[in-house]
Amino acid sequence: MIFVDQGKINDPSVNLAIEEYLLRNVELGEDILLFYINGPSIIIGRHQNTIEEINQAYVEAHGIRVVRRLSGGGAVYHDLGNLNFSFITQNARENVHNFRKFTEPVVKVLQEMGVPAEMSGRNDILADGRKISGNAQYITPRRMFNHGTLLFNSDLSHVQEALNVKQSKIVSKGIKSVRSRVANISEFLSAPMTVEEFKGRVLTGIFNGAIEIPQYHLTAEDWQGINKLTEERYRSWDWNYGESPAFNVQKINRFPFGEIDARIDVQRGVIRSIKFFGDFFSQAEPAELEQRLIGARYAPVDLQRALEGVDLADYFQDLSQEEFLNFLV
Repeated sequence: MIFVDQGKINDPSVNLAIEEYLLRNVELGEDILLFYINGPSIIIGRHQNTIEEINQAYVEAHGIRVVRRLSGGGAVYHDLGNLNFSFITQNARENVHNFRKFTEPVVKVLQEMGVPAEMSGRNDILADGRKISGNAQYITPRRMFNHGTLLFNSDLSHVQEALNVKQSKIVSKGIKSVRSRVANISEFLSAPMTVEEFKGRVLTGIFNGAIEIPQYHLTAEDWQGINKLTEERYRSWDWNYGESPAFNVQKINRFPFGEIDARIDVQRGVIRSIKFFGDFFSQAEPAELEQRLIGARYAPVDLQRALEGVDLADYFQDLSQEEFLNFLV
């Protein structure tokens, strides 16, 4: 494994661009480890409707950046007390949706520091039942990354105010549990340390105490590509917000793998447009599935015909065609 030092940049648009650039353009023959710390920001999941996930007035009043990431999952709050890690590796069966493989080294380091960390659910790390890390993946045909957060010493008051908690989550988990889910890792340490010191401990731990950690230094050519990606994607309103189209049918359901929010425009019994939002993880682009459904009659038999040959697990993990059709219609 090789570590990439991104130069202590705190701009979330740049950091997400670095991550994507490494994924698509830098192959070193080994896995890549990237750390970054973002300034106050909300990082939106790939398939989420930004307007519905954030408290816009609060975000603007507090100068909180809003940036969409490539991976699925839910919206998260970042600030200078939050350390982000990303493992960039090959698309292999043993890696896809295997969050435990990538979080175990982090959990081990935390436990060695005295934090009662444990993997829980599909993609979280908990300490004493409270969430200290969430993880997500983005997969391309050849390569992928597994990235996660480590809440070290974040201002948790912003988490509640800046993010709108969807009613479906409140109903399924209860208001109290949603608001008390998160904790800072610093609460569990016997001695205080800065986030930079914490970053150093985690880095050394992942490399098993190595004195010299192998590093790759971004070149001038790399930065040219990163800056281009920053401007064209991660600072683009179209990418971060996009237009929220009007739909006349809305279907929402929370499955074990996450929530799907389907907005469907039906005219004269035919689907004219359809869009899937949610905090689910997807190996393939849901837009491909949306295109297959456009033009189909909004009826089970016609939708089933449109889905012939489609493996729904590529879009919604562990969802059968019967469950999907019951959800839509």
